Amino acid sequence: MLYNPFSPVDQQLRAQVLQKIRQFFAERGVLEVDTPLMAEAPVTDPYLQAVQAKCMGKTYYLQTSPEYAMKRLLAAGSGSIYQICKAFRDEEQGRIHRAEFTMLEWYRVGLDDCQLMDETDALIQWVTGWPPANRFSYQALFEQYLQINPHQASFETLQTLARKHMGDIPGLVHATSDDYLHLLMSAVIEPEIAKLDVVMIYDYPASQAALARKKEVNGKLVAKRFEVYCRGVELANAYDELTDVNEQRRRFEADLLRRQQLNLPAVPVDEALLTAMAQGLPDCAGIALGLDRLLLFARQSH
Repeated sequence: MLYNPFSPVDQQLRAQVLQKIRQFFAERGVLEVDTPLMAEAPVTDPYLQAVQAKCMGKTYYLQTSPEYAMKRLLAAGSGSIYQICKAFRDEEQGRIHRAEFTMLEWYRVGLDDCQLMDETDALIQWVTGWPPANRFSYQALFEQYLQINPHQASFETLQTLARKHMGDIPGLVHATSDDYLHLLMSAVIEPEIAKLDVVMIYDYPASQAALARKKEVNGKLVAKRFEVYCRGVELANAYDELTDVNEQRRRFEADLLRRQQLNLPAVPVDEALLTAMAQGLPDCAGIALGLDRLLLFARQSH
């Protein structure tokens, strides 16, 4: 279970971990910042649902992460920054999911996704005492456990594999190749990597770039992003951040179309973020890490 906020022992552990995190970033000259929890526009990602808040007759959204606000700071010239804050998501709750949780998010100006992977690995080792992470490309894992190249497999191949491993999947309407890749990752690959303490997966399909840049590998575009798993549980998601405002707007518009196809509520686009990006978002890499989950693994290492 995640840490218990009403347990003095867990609160003591939390205080120790926060002290370590702040020391880690202080030694690297990364500034701690604090941005608003409420925004006029949420993320457009169709798989992240924001909690609405009404104030003086106006609709606001509780942040699913501080990303957009922190990028506005980066565009204003803050330099490398980090934040420890509450985030909120309107989704199912369970053993490792809460509607309200604590997030550690940081952005490193001048670093790319590979360098941020090294820094993230160092932070996790510093907090948990575990050995260095195991690193795999997204393609390597699918080739090892499903015998396919995820960057080339057809929709029909992915659908057939999903049915083979999971049977009929009710309620899967307007499915895409990415939907089936997500299902195969959770049903087949995550149980396998759960046998390892820390795993970093990099070079995701270009269609899963979200807010990340893309690069070419072996003639195929892939996303410059990575995810971190601890004992099979997703811990963090990181990008070599997209800085092209026109491409960012196109991705927002694609998200809105996908939301419409899934019959999800329409949401406004964050024009303040786009304005900041137009003024100049520096080259940087950023990561969002679930602090409550990190505390769970820190507890297991004590």
